[in-house]
Amino acid sequence: MSTRNSARWRRTTRLLVAPAALLVAGALVAAPQVQAAPASVLASFTDDFDGPAGSGVDGGKWVHETGDNVNNHERQWYTDGTANAALDGQGHLVITAKKENSGNNCWYGACEYTSARLNTSGKFTASSGHIEARMKLPRGQGMWPAFWMLGSDIGNVGWPQCGEIDIMENVGFEPNTVHGTIHGPGYSGSGGIGAAYNGPNFSDDFHTYAIDWSADRIVWSVDGNAYQTRTPADVGGNQWVFNHDFFVILNLAVGGYWPGDPDGSTQFPQQLVVDYVHVS
Repeated sequence: MSTRNSARWRRTTRLLVAPAALLVAGALVAAPQVQAAPASVLASFTDDFDGPAGSGVDGGKWVHETGDNVNNHERQWYTDGTANAALDGQGHLVITAKKENSGNNCWYGACEYTSARLNTSGKFTASSGHIEARMKLPRGQGMWPAFWMLGSDIGNVGWPQCGEIDIMENVGFEPNTVHGTIHGPGYSGSGGIGAAYNGPNFSDDFHTYAIDWSADRIVWSVDGNAYQTRTPADVGGNQWVFNHDFFVILNLAVGGYWPGDPDGSTQFPQQLVVDYVHVS
């Protein structure tokens, strides 16, 4: 049983798809909002984040999520627009966490931090393939960047029945470690199934984080080095829920049960710099 897995579970229950409201761990959670599916969605996905410095992400590919995350006790308010998620003019998306009052109230009072969370719901989904991002991670106590996926049927079946694939998560107190995990019915929260990859300080340079995914097999890799494989045999007789459409999520959280809150050693602003997201 790990605090890390419990924290990751709570992260999924706040801002995402639901028809009305979610009952999570005995507490009613306000329904997150999601982009309605357009008449047609993208058949493939490539975003190299080319564009003028200061411009926003491509609205034909990404949806901004806004609000706080009471369930995971994250400290940030996720904003819309370019204040916390913008192109740098050099082929990167920069998600910036700032120590500032957003003018909104978070679960703990006046919000102390801002950041951004983006997803492809209603724009692009995949049920298999090579899903990869090249990123340079932030650093410091309390930082929690993530590149992950949720089942697109979450609004109908809820979490964890929809499934969750965490392609990459990192917490600031482990600068040399990233994590990959799956969550589904009977293996969510503290029972999430995953592994860690230890390498260099992932804040010092760009690295690629990927999965190779088929209906009954997911392989995680960092810089092309496979470090974990999961199949239906790994879920203890429970349902394997990774054979349908999922959408992609990028976010930079500040604080929470797993990473802990920022402290006096944490320097702001911090940035998650994304070179590309490719699905092939």
